[in-house]
Amino acid sequence: MGEPREHRLATPDGELCWFEWGEAFDRPSVLLLHATGFHARLWDQVVAALPAGTHVVAPDSRGHGRSAKPASLSDWAATSDFLLPLIDRFAGTRFVGCGHSMGGYLLTRLAAERPQAFRHLILIDPVIMPPEFYVDVAGQPVPDPAEHPVARRRNRWDGWEAMNAHFASRPPYANWRPEVLADYCRFGLLPAADGEGWELACPPALEASVYLGALRTKPHGWFDRIAASISVIRARTGERDGNLDFSVSPTWPGLGAALGAKRDEQWAELSHFIPMEAPERLADLIAAEL
Repeated sequence: MGEPREHRLATPDGELCWFEWGEAFDRPSVLLLHATGFHARLWDQVVAALPAGTHVVAPDSRGHGRSAKPASLSDWAATSDFLLPLIDRFAGTRFVGCGHSMGGYLLTRLAAERPQAFRHLILIDPVIMPPEFYVDVAGQPVPDPAEHPVARRRNRWDGWEAMNAHFASRPPYANWRPEVLADYCRFGLLPAADGEGWELACPPALEASVYLGALRTKPHGWFDRIAASISVIRARTGERDGNLDFSVSPTWPGLGAALGAKRDEQWAELSHFIPMEAPERLADLIAAEL
C-alpha cells in the first residue's frame, strides 16, 4: 500500500494527527484505532496486507503520537470523543472499524455516537470489563499518575534504533514481528523538548493516566446505540499476573454476548498483542468485512 499521507485536523480539544492510505470510494473504508501508549503507524504491517487500493484511516489518539497532549487521559469517553471530528470529516463514508485494546473501547463509543458511519466493528481484545467492575467516581479525584509504575518507563532515547535494540529481546516485544517493533520505535519517538535526543510520543505520565482511568467510564450504557455488526477477537485466557500482564486476554469473556456479536473468537495461540503478532491474519479478517 506504500507510505501513508499524514494529515492534521483542528478539533475543539487540540490538533488531531491522522494517516491515510488510498482514496475513499464506493466501498467501505477502514478505520484503525491503536492501543494505549502506541500510535497509528503500528498498523503499517496490517495495512500492507490489506487488498491493494483499500482506503484506510488511522489516527493518533488524544495524547498519543503526534496528536494534542492534554494534562490527563483518565476520561476514556473524552479520548473517544476527540476522534468524532475525524468521523464527521468522512460524512457519508461507511467504515469497517478495527480497534485494539483501548482502541476497541473507543470504537464502541464512536459507533454509538455515529451509528450511521459504521458497517462493522472488529474489537481486538478490547479492555472492556464486566459492568460491576466499573466504579462510581463522581467527585472523586484521579490518583496521581506519578505513582503508577508506567509513569516510570524510560522516556529518553538516543534514537529509534537504540530503542529497537533495547526491546527486541524483552517480553512482550520479543514476540512481535520484528518489522512491527521497528514501526513502533521509528514512529513512537519525537524530538525532545530540550533538543537533546528523543522522547516517547506518548509521555509515560499520560500513559499512566490512561490506566488509572480504565474503570472510571462505564461503556455498557451506550452498547444499545451501536447499529453495526460486531466481531470480538480475544487472546489466550489464563490467570493475569497483575493489571499490566498482557500475555493473556484482559477482555470480559461475556462481552461478545453482551454486544450480540456475530463473531466471538479466541485466538488462543496469541497474546493480547494480536496486531503485532499476526498482522496478516488480522488483515484477512478486516478484508472479509469490506
